[in-house]
Amino acid sequence: MKWFGRSHDEAEATDDGPEPGTVRMTAFVHGYVQGVGFRWYTRTRAMELGLVGNATNLADGRVEVVVEGTQEACDELLAWLRDGKTPGSVDQVVAQFAEARGTFRGFGVG
Repeated sequence: MKWFGRSHDEAEATDDGPEPGTVRMTAFVHGYVQGVGFRWYTRTRAMELGLVGNATNLADGRVEVVVEGTQEACDELLAWLRDGKTPGSVDQVVAQFAEARGTFRGFGVG
């Protein structure tokens, strides 16, 4: 998708597919990461890196983070998720990369 507007939150998506050079990263974050502001900090960091996507609490206590953007920005977010400076306590982060789908507008927290 191509984005137009002042910010990702105000952007309108077009049907042109994902931006060239973008990837999709899905990361499952294990540990004490619910009820500590983890998703909101993740949202802030992702948006600083120009990523779009979402962070969602899962029933088993993990947080799922799905983002799309450049490989460099995704790698930077992944390093941040793993560096121990996030809210709560991260025990493990399992991540996988795929082709971007261009389905996100802004960054949601669920």
